Amino acid sequence: MTVRVVTDSSSNLPHWVAEELHIEVVDLHAMGDTTAGLSALELAATYARQLERGGDAGLIALHIGKEFSSTWSNAVAAAAVFDNVRVIDTDSVGMNLGAAAMAAARSAQMGATLEECYDMAVDILHRSDTWFYVHKLDALRKSGRLTTGAYVAATLAARPILHVGENGLEVAAKGRTPSKALGRLVDLVQEHAEGGQVFVAVQQYEARENARKLEQHLRSVLPEGSNVLVVDIAPALAVHVGPGAVGVTLVNTNNLPQLPK
Repeated sequence: MTVRVVTDSSSNLPHWVAEELHIEVVDLHAMGDTTAGLSALELAATYARQLERGGDAGLIALHIGKEFSSTWSNAVAAAAVFDNVRVIDTDSVGMNLGAAAMAAARSAQMGATLEECYDMAVDILHRSDTWFYVHKLDALRKSGRLTTGAYVAATLAARPILHVGENGLEVAAKGRTPSKALGRLVDLVQEHAEGGQVFVAVQQYEARENARKLEQHLRSVLPEGSNVLVVDIAPALAVHVGPGAVGVTLVNTNNLPQLPK
């Protein structure tokens, strides 16, 4: 019996990683230029299937933060049907979730208990930061994912970089040009790495060349032993961030189980 791990597609978790670590990724609904969260019924059915596979070991659920979607509250409702499902209040989106799911699943493979897997995932979330460079802000504003205050601040900043925090999206930095903005992403990663080994996920939507350059730059400046992974932004997030979006998730991986390269 092994603890099961469930996340949703907002984690941007690559299929090959999910398969390797036996993580169940449930797709959020993307319909043209709109999206919809997962219902309690959908999540309860997913949890039931995974619990059947894992026996009595239990299940960890990591979903898009409540500031961005109704999925989290529906997950809490779905989990109430079971006595061994732990839903984590992530306050996040992107590879923050993916990295936490990876670490929890790796711990499960090593025989960790439900509580130990839960603690590992929470620890990873606390060690993580995510920033996004978004070429245009209109979709984020229209969908309500960017507050009026953050939108005003972002429009006043040239090439804004947004930080994913517990209150949603906030302007963290800016660059005068796209290349300067990408350079600022590297600076933010280095500043928060503080000289230690890190795991960094570069996330992109129709910006593969910029993502490749960012990956190369990060590999050249990060401490030995750090890992850099390039992933695609899931369709349900791509609707909001738009073409040209590039994000980075940083996780301090000191004294943690090895994450997939």
